Amino acid sequence: MIEFPFTITFPISGVTTSILIPPLVSFFIAFLCASGGVSGAFLLLPFQVSVLGFTTPSVSATNHLYNVFSIPFGVYRYWKEKRFFFPLTLVIILGTLPGVIVGYFLRILFFNELKKFKLLVGLVLLSIATRLVYEIFAVKKEIKFSSDPPQTLTFNWKKLKFVYSGKVFELNSFFITLLALFIGTIGGIYGIGGGALMAPILLAFFRLPAYVFAGATLAGTCITSIVGVIIFTLGGHQPDWLLGLFLGIGGALGLFCGARLQKYMPQKLIRIIITAGVLFIGYNYVTSFFKS
Repeated sequence: MIEFPFTITFPISGVTTSILIPPLVSFFIAFLCASGGVSGAFLLLPFQVSVLGFTTPSVSATNHLYNVFSIPFGVYRYWKEKRFFFPLTLVIILGTLPGVIVGYFLRILFFNELKKFKLLVGLVLLSIATRLVYEIFAVKKEIKFSSDPPQTLTFNWKKLKFVYSGKVFELNSFFITLLALFIGTIGGIYGIGGGALMAPILLAFFRLPAYVFAGATLAGTCITSIVGVIIFTLGGHQPDWLLGLFLGIGGALGLFCGARLQKYMPQKLIRIIITAGVLFIGYNYVTSFFKS
C-alpha cells in the first residue's frame, strides 16, 4: 500500500489524510469528466463520504466549493477555443440557479439522513444510465468534432435552433429550462450544482454532441455552485474551505487539461466515459441503501 507524506487534519470536516490525496484524486476525476462537460463533483462526493469519512451536510457545500474553484479553468479553455455556446448556457442557468436553492432546503429538511439521500441520487443516476447505455448501441453515426462553433439560427424563450458540424439541432428552450430546474433541485441536494446531471441528459435524450454542451453545462454548474456555497454557509453548514481549495486545485488542472484534449476525442468515447461514471455511482448508491 502506498503511503503519502504530509498528513493534515482539515479543520472543519475533521478529515485526516495526506495533503496530496485530495488534489490527486480530483485531478484524475476532473480530467476524465471534462470532455463530457462534467466537473466530476458527482464522483468526488462518494470519495469524500466513503473514503475520507466526511458525511455531514457540509460535504455538499464543500462539493459546491470544489466546483467554484475548479470549473472556471475548464470554461476558460472552451471559451478560448471558441467552443463555448452562450445561448445554451443561458437556458440552463435560468433553471438550475433557482433549483439549487430549492435543493438546499430539501437537503436540510428531508435528506439529512445519508441513507435516503444516497438512494434518491442513485435512482436518478441509474435512470439516466439506462438511456446512456441504450444510446451507445443505438447511435450508429456520431457527430464529428468541428472547429467551427455552433451557428445560432433562432434563440428565444420558446426555441433554440442552431447548426453544428453540418447538422441542425432544435430544442424547446422553455422545456430545457424546466428540466434544468428539476435537475438543479436534485443537484442542490447532491451538492453538484446540477450540470453534472444535465450533461448526461443532453447527451442521452436530446442527442446533443458534447462538443456543443460541455462548456455550457460546466458554466451552469459553476454559477449554481456559487449560490450553493452561499446558502449552505448562511444555513450553518459552511464548507471545509481548505479541503475545498485542495480539491479545487487538482480539479482546475484536470478540467483545463481535459477540456484541451476533448476535441481530439471521438464522441463515442466521451459517451462511454460519461455512461461508465453515472452507472458506477448510481449502482453503488442504490445497493448501499439495502446494506445494513
